[in-house]
Amino acid sequence: MATLAGLDLLPEDSILRTFHPAVAGWFLRRFPEGPTEPQRAAWPRIMTGGDVLVASPTGTGKTLTGFLVAIDAAYRAQARSVPGSERRPTGPGVVYVSPLRALAPT
Repeated sequence: MATLAGLDLLPEDSILRTFHPAVAGWFLRRFPEGPTEPQRAAWPRIMTGGDVLVASPTGTGKTLTGFLVAIDAAYRAQARSVPGSERRPTGPGVVYVSPLRALAPT
């Protein structure tokens, strides 16, 4: 795995090591305190492709928990595509249903 600044400082068992270095690096820059407990628990299950329900208090990163795996997969798919060829990903890569109304200010 390629390294970016800061990733080489992660513990060997860090769940962030399973993400593409660019995705993990962004996460660490944005959230230097690291993943929340719901993220650490859910990411391995989400990455297997099974159904996952993440229930935790507001502000614990549930939405990003689901989206970061999808962002990682899209980043990896784009990185695998051959420039100038027809082998580019097409169509939606993820459908994410979120209770957006619950996130709206009242």
